[in-house]
Amino acid sequence: MVARLFGRTGRSRAAVSLVALPFLLLPTGCAWSGDEETDDAPSAEGGGTFPVEVPTKFGTVTVPEEPRRVVALGWGDAETALALDVQPVGASDWLAFGGDGVGPWAEGLYEESPEIIGTLEPEYDRISELNPDLILDTKSSGSQERYDQLSRIAPTIGVPDEEADEYKTSWQEQVRLVATALGRATQGEELTAELEGQFAAAAEEHPEFAGRTVTVGSLYSGGWGAYVRGGGRIEFLEALGFENNPAIQEQATEAFSVSVSNERLDLLDADVILMTAIGVEASAIEDDPLYQAVPAVADGRARVMAPEVGEPFAANTPLSIPHALDMMLPVLQELTADS
Repeated sequence: MVARLFGRTGRSRAAVSLVALPFLLLPTGCAWSGDEETDDAPSAEGGGTFPVEVPTKFGTVTVPEEPRRVVALGWGDAETALALDVQPVGASDWLAFGGDGVGPWAEGLYEESPEIIGTLEPEYDRISELNPDLILDTKSSGSQERYDQLSRIAPTIGVPDEEADEYKTSWQEQVRLVATALGRATQGEELTAELEGQFAAAAEEHPEFAGRTVTVGSLYSGGWGAYVRGGGRIEFLEALGFENNPAIQEQATEAFSVSVSNERLDLLDADVILMTAIGVEASAIEDDPLYQAVPAVADGRARVMAPEVGEPFAANTPLSIPHALDMMLPVLQELTADS
């Protein structure tokens, strides 16, 4: 099973590269008003008391009534809504899954497929045509222009604060924002507690993880890179007891990743190395002589993640996290067994 999950032939389908891309936002003349008719739209059961107010980077957003037509644009927003028993009518497919735009762990949760909306450059006209009464954009660039365009269409829940710009909203904060906007704050709190309990149980079951350093790196068309705190990957592993590679973490800027030059691949060295191949073959990592010379690699304490484990890890949603834990724990246990 371990060999199948972390194989040489796995390829990542991630739609966004390790380094954040500039976003081109398009103009729109669409507007929303609180009295538009949406009675014919589907609605989930169990909504709370409205109106609700949601503090965000862009100010407090008032959701006047229980949303019936939700468009989920931010990274993981659609799966977060699904975890709260709400089915968006429009959603973005950040990891290019196809179909309903969700990972295999969430297949079958839609009763009716959502309209798939672009990611880096949202298609504002198509969003407006869906007649949404709520737009979720809680894990996104945090661009003022993007928010302004969306909020002209419908009440929009953007990133929580400036520190969450460039996709740095934690899954806990994302659940809180989405659950509050949907009138399901209590359900959101219960979901967060359940997931945090799964992390705590896994950390207790695997005390060998505590204090071990880890590097989560990548090779893509632009070169080598590694993740720092802010994007969810490192926080996932820290919740299990690991510590991010200090040599990588100290290079952190406002982004959730840093570039690593070919000449400094030694910076990747840690107790455990997990790598992702983005748009390249896994062999491009594994067969690189400079990578092979990294001590952890030479000692067998490094793996290239195949898509079936890398995707739930990268998605980092309430629906993907349990799946990622199930897939990763056996391999992490193996990598720390003799170190």
